Amino acid sequence: MAEYILVAVAWPYASAKIHTGNVTGSHLPGDICARYHRLKGDHVLMVSGSDSHGTPITVVADKEGRHPREVFEHFHQGFLELFQRLGISYDLFTHTDTENHHRVAQDFFLALLHKGYLYTQVEKQMYSETQRRFLPDRYVEGTCPVCGYEAARGDQCDRCNTLLDPTDLINPRSKIDGSTPVLRETEHFYLDLPKLARAGLTEWLQTGKEHWRPNVINFARQYVGEGLQGRPITRDLDWGIPVPVAGWEGKCLYVWFEAVIGYFSASIEWAHNHNRPEAWKDWWYNPSAKTLYFIGKDNIPFHTVIWPAELLGVERLYDDDPEHKLNLPYDVPANEFMNLEGQKISGSRNWAVWMDEALDRYDPDPLRYYLTAAMPETRDTDWLWEEFVRRNNDELVATWGNLVHRALTFAYRHFDGRVPTPGTLEDVDTSLLSRIEGGFEPIGDLIAGCKFRAALSEVMALAREANRYLETKSPWFQIKEDRQAAATSIYVALRAIDSLKILFAPFLPFTSEKLHRYLGYEGTLFGKPYTATFEEPGGRVHEALCYDNSPATGEWTPSQLPPGQPLQWPEPLFTKLDESIIEEEKARLGR
Repeated sequence: MAEYILVAVAWPYASAKIHTGNVTGSHLPGDICARYHRLKGDHVLMVSGSDSHGTPITVVADKEGRHPREVFEHFHQGFLELFQRLGISYDLFTHTDTENHHRVAQDFFLALLHKGYLYTQVEKQMYSETQRRFLPDRYVEGTCPVCGYEAARGDQCDRCNTLLDPTDLINPRSKIDGSTPVLRETEHFYLDLPKLARAGLTEWLQTGKEHWRPNVINFARQYVGEGLQGRPITRDLDWGIPVPVAGWEGKCLYVWFEAVIGYFSASIEWAHNHNRPEAWKDWWYNPSAKTLYFIGKDNIPFHTVIWPAELLGVERLYDDDPEHKLNLPYDVPANEFMNLEGQKISGSRNWAVWMDEALDRYDPDPLRYYLTAAMPETRDTDWLWEEFVRRNNDELVATWGNLVHRALTFAYRHFDGRVPTPGTLEDVDTSLLSRIEGGFEPIGDLIAGCKFRAALSEVMALAREANRYLETKSPWFQIKEDRQAAATSIYVALRAIDSLKILFAPFLPFTSEKLHRYLGYEGTLFGKPYTATFEEPGGRVHEALCYDNSPATGEWTPSQLPPGQPLQWPEPLFTKLDESIIEEEKARLGR
């Protein structure tokens, strides 16, 4: 039976370009998951968007003398173009400055307030006497009180992932001018996390999480076990979503509180865009639906503790059925970090592989392949240019691409451009087909379990088996003495390739689509991404990345390639890379 699968991907701050670490941390694993479930026939909704209100945006805006909206719209447009080029198949990639998101985030706030999960408290907050304003958390840096990291942010330490308040920092300083801020009193709303822990959060974290990654569930349980404290959900800032309470003008909802609500608001926006205003409930109120959140490890506390607490506190929204409750995360397969040539990625030092620039020089599928093969699922990994070239040349070109090209060009030349009609299959023929066809279920289970590296490794292992089969059979020799034997060998090889095409498709969608056409099929395996412009009720216009699933014909099933089907002349799927690019790419780093 088809399942409802919500693929929720971390919202990138629209203040910097996307690099390899961002892609392999959340966007690519989310896309692989979504593409697999679409092939499987499940009802998939993949959503995300640009985080438009984070202080990283206002920091850039202040530095460049621009309005925050101008900053985020510039980077948002770049994200839309990048994800289309890389094949990240969002059903909706929107942003958090839409009228819809403002309304939904404010409704969440009011529902939590009504149910008694918010309270006000006067606190002392960092204030810049030189700039005469309160400093949001990311405007303050200092030494982490837990691990001693000297460049910890006012909201979180990037080294030990501890959530912080600016007042926790040792030797705090303003990120703007380096001055030492002072403490001044201000009043804010707080989310009552201790009360929400007692209301079901602690119990939820203790049960039914066997399929979660150990590092994720252990961190979440430890975080709650050490004792939760209320966290402020408003801030003194004029860029963001206004607090919907009289007398609170000039304050906005804290970005960490409202950005995660984007998964919910984007689902509603998607339903509205498709003239099915209630369709979002199939993923949010259907108890059998599965919601998966693809994030980096620095976002674990927000998605395993704070967002579930918000959902528990609201219970239901825009639905009158007392039996309905918003679905809590089914899985949060957070990835670790991808480094670069042995060092932590740093945008300020230009120690990064920027994805838009990489796509100017390389095809998307080789990039996707290496990012998956090196995906930091359980530990930090490294992008190594030498390894990128090796895997491209040895695995994509020499193994998978060579198998495809040899078999298809031989069939095209010697069998009138058609799939040959086989004779009686021998044990070696049926053994190969059975081995590859038998890979669909276990490989599918690996993908469904978010073990993408292992799944890709299994597919490539099957491609190697198909290569060995073709070498053993050697139809280019068989045809000289026994044309029927050669026909059988090539038919079996094409059947194997056709199945491998589907197994590779979630990882390598562009070349799999090419191969689909080379094998003579009409239609496409997947739908088409496109950029759409939407006019909101208030008159504002915004652009979003959308996905048209209606052309898709691919299925997660073994090959049924019919004898006699016309083939297309195949061009090579992959290009061999010269090893000289290794040093060329390294020379670009840090400049």
